Amino acid sequence: MNPITNFIEKIDQQNLWDNKLELSRKEHLKVKGSIDTNLYFVVSGSLRIYVLDEFEENIIRFGYKNNFIASLDSFMTEKPSDLYIQAIKKTELKVIKKTTFMNLIESSVENTKIWHIMLGDLIFQQMERERDILTSSPIERYKRVLARSPKLFQEIPNKYIASYLRMTPETLSRIKKS
Repeated sequence: MNPITNFIEKIDQQNLWDNKLELSRKEHLKVKGSIDTNLYFVVSGSLRIYVLDEFEENIIRFGYKNNFIASLDSFMTEKPSDLYIQAIKKTELKVIKKTTFMNLIESSVENTKIWHIMLGDLIFQQMERERDILTSSPIERYKRVLARSPKLFQEIPNKYIASYLRMTPETLSRIKKS
């Protein structure tokens, strides 16, 4: 069994979820300037994490069924973040507070190892994404993301995937057809 799946089962068995949330389509879980030290587990639905600059929204991450999602910078530093987290469609989440989560992490060597695996995976994914955006053509970005996360294309509308891949929806459509 996957260590992260094991970890989720531990949280369930110990009844550590602090809350459950339901978000409507387009409802924000977090907005720029707020502090959010919760970690969320997506039960159903999908979300996007994005930053807003002067001209456009730039999507940096997605969360969908069986994924953890957080405003990681705010989670780690306990300071305000420029990130927005918004439901793409109706979404159900389980919530665990940072203090509850960190107590679980620190309760055993095994849990600490799983946390390090989770963080390592996240860092690796972000590095791959940055490399793709900086050095790959739109077609290469599409192919690499498709290979890494085929479920993304089943869960997330094309207009958001295009933003994530730093291309127009029309370009993504042309690439998918070819």
